[in-house]
Amino acid sequence: MWTSASATAVPVADRFEWFNDVVASALIPTAIASERRADFHAEASMIGLGQAQLSRFAHSPLHSRRTPALIRRGDPEQYQLALITGGRWWMSHNGGDEEFGVGDMILWDTSRPQETVAHPGHGPSGSIIVHLPKDALPMRPGRVDRLLGRRIATDSGTAAVLARFMSSLAEHASACTPQELSALGTAAADLAAACFAHRLDAYRELPAETRARALRERIHAFVEQHLGDPWLTPGTIAAAHSISVRGLHALFRAEGEETVAASIRRRRLERCRADLTRPDRAARPVHEVAARWCFPNAPSFSRAFREAYGVSPSEFRRGAASRDATR
Repeated sequence: MWTSASATAVPVADRFEWFNDVVASALIPTAIASERRADFHAEASMIGLGQAQLSRFAHSPLHSRRTPALIRRGDPEQYQLALITGGRWWMSHNGGDEEFGVGDMILWDTSRPQETVAHPGHGPSGSIIVHLPKDALPMRPGRVDRLLGRRIATDSGTAAVLARFMSSLAEHASACTPQELSALGTAAADLAAACFAHRLDAYRELPAETRARALRERIHAFVEQHLGDPWLTPGTIAAAHSISVRGLHALFRAEGEETVAASIRRRRLERCRADLTRPDRAARPVHEVAARWCFPNAPSFSRAFREAYGVSPSEFRRGAASRDATR
């Protein structure tokens, strides 16, 4: 479960100091200043991912510094990777300084000094942060240092997959079991390692198991992105990732009993099920919902839906509408 805290529950005069304490306990001890101390606002949430952790922050503009003295005061010895979700940021870390915007990622080492400024944007400054123990990244010591404090664009490749993974974690982690969260923490470390290794031209140095897990996550993200495309098949998935169809099937067998085709079918049924609960699509015929997710044959879709959920699509939609009306 998320552990969440909001400045609205704290007296106005105490909110800035409260946020300092939250950052020190959830991230790292940091000296924070702000021109908005008098009306400072912040929201924070944390959830455990096994050996890793995920945090979400939204806050007023601020200026933070992590000094050698503060490092001696507390150091979790982590890499912390932030996906910027609001505002404009500037960071000085490991000998360089850069600016960042929404959608960019930043990596820092909690054992090194840093200085950060979060400027206001169209809304509050915000970030999603993955906390990774340094030994969770299967890379040679010092390899990652070249990425510290540098902008990581997320518009393509493994970085784009990692950013979507972090956003999805923030949205859906509360519905996961502790065992699932631990597995997701491992997946986050693998994807981060793959992203960093690609940028450092060191992908082949990663262990085979890490490369395989990162590839599976990239494939899952690709499938989710293209569920509405009728050409989505094992052959096109394999070609898009430069592997053989046989290799693709082997990756899925290593993960569980579900085949590639079964996985695509299940996910498309889940999209249909979600659409059938949406009031804004209540007037759309069931066969159009099915066709949107590549079920062109209405009778076969109805059979598949009933096998998966125990009721026909029409019955499911009526039940969802009735529950909404009752609420």
